[in-house]
Amino acid sequence: MDDDPIARLERLAGPEGTALLERLAVADRDGDAALRLGTALRREHDAGLVADAMAQAGLRDRAARKFARAARMWFTRDGLEQASSEVIARHRAARFAGRAVVDLCCGIGGDLVSLVAAGHEVTGVDLDPVHLWMADRNAAVHGGSARTVRRDVRDADLSGTDGVFVDPARRTGGGRMRTGESEPPLGWCLELERRAGAVGIKAAPGIDHDTVPPDWEIEFLALGRELKEACAWSPALARARTRATVVDDDGVHELQGEPDPPDGDTGIAVGEPGVWLLDPNPAVTRAGLVSALARATGTARIDPRIAFLTGDDEPPATPFARPLRVLDSRPWDQKRLPRLLRELDVGAVDVRRRGLAGDVEAIARKLRGRGSRHATVVMTRVDDRPWGLVCVDPRRGSS
Repeated sequence: MDDDPIARLERLAGPEGTALLERLAVADRDGDAALRLGTALRREHDAGLVADAMAQAGLRDRAARKFARAARMWFTRDGLEQASSEVIARHRAARFAGRAVVDLCCGIGGDLVSLVAAGHEVTGVDLDPVHLWMADRNAAVHGGSARTVRRDVRDADLSGTDGVFVDPARRTGGGRMRTGESEPPLGWCLELERRAGAVGIKAAPGIDHDTVPPDWEIEFLALGRELKEACAWSPALARARTRATVVDDDGVHELQGEPDPPDGDTGIAVGEPGVWLLDPNPAVTRAGLVSALARATGTARIDPRIAFLTGDDEPPATPFARPLRVLDSRPWDQKRLPRLLRELDVGAVDVRRRGLAGDVEAIARKLRGRGSRHATVVMTRVDDRPWGLVCVDPRRGSS
C-alpha cells in the first residue's frame, strides 16, 4: 500500500478507482450492508484502494448537504468540515465582481469553486498538498480552472491581484480553537487590506464586533434559522457596518444597518408582549439589527436588551424572523406551567430562552404532555422581570 497520499488519490482518480467510486455511489452502504460490500470488493481490488474509495464515497454523501456536485468532488474530513455551503460561497463570490482573487487557505476549494464558477481569475494558496490536489479537481468539476500554489499563506505573492479571500483555520489537531482564535490570526488577516485593498475574511459566527475595524463590514450568514458563519469585508467591499444574510429556499435575503447601541437606547418602543411575538433569526441578533427589524416590521421590543419583538397586528412575512402567536403571557412560573399547558391542549413543546437561565432540553422534557397542539414555551424577561409565554407557530397549522 502506497503511503504517498497524492499517489493514492491519483490511483483513486484513475480507471480502477473511478469504477469503484461509481459502484459505491449506487450501492447500499448502510449498516451491515457496508461490511458485506467491503468484503466483496476486497476480493476484486486492493484493500487499500477499497478503503480509500469507501471513505471518499462516505464524504461525498455527507457533502451533498453542502454541494450540488458533491458526487464528483473530492474531500477530506477536515476540508469538508471547514468548507462553506455552496449557496453561501456563491453569495460571497458575488462581492468580488470583476476582480482577480487570491484564495488564501483555500482548502479543498469550497469558496474557490464558486469564484471559478462566477468567472473570476482565481489563485488558491494552501500548504496542504492533498487539499490543493482536491481544489484543482473540484474547480474542474465546476467547469473552470484555478492556479494553485503550495505555500505558507504568510508568504503568498499578492502582486497583481485586486481581491483576497482568506479562510483561516479555526481547528487544530486537538479540536476547535477558542472563539476569536485562528491561524493565521485575525489581526494578520486584517493587515491584508494594505496589500490587496479588497479583502474578505471568513470568521466564526461568535466573532466580537470590536475586533473588526469600524470602517469594515461584518456579515453574519445563516442557512434558514441556523447561523453558520461570519465574514469581515474591508472598506473596498463593505456596504454597511453590519449585515444579516439569510439564505433559504426563496433565495438570499439581506438586512443591513448600524448595530444597536450597547446601552439599549434604540428609539424603538418597548412594551409587554401582545398577540404576536417575532423571534429574530440568529443572524439578525448577532448582527445587532433587532431594532432595524422592528422598524421594518412595525413591531416593538419586549425589553430594551432582549431580542424578541411584539405587536397586536399580525406581522408582515419576513425571512428574518419566525412569527409566533401568543396563547398566554405572564410572569414566569415554571411550577404552574404543566397545568397551563394541559389547559391549552399542548403536547409537544419547544423551549426558547433569552434572558433567563435554565436547561432548555430538561425543561422541554418535563413539560411534554399529551395534548394535540405543538407549542413554543418562551423563557425571557419583560421590563427586567422573568417572563413566560406559550406560543404557537401558525406555519405548523396550529390553531
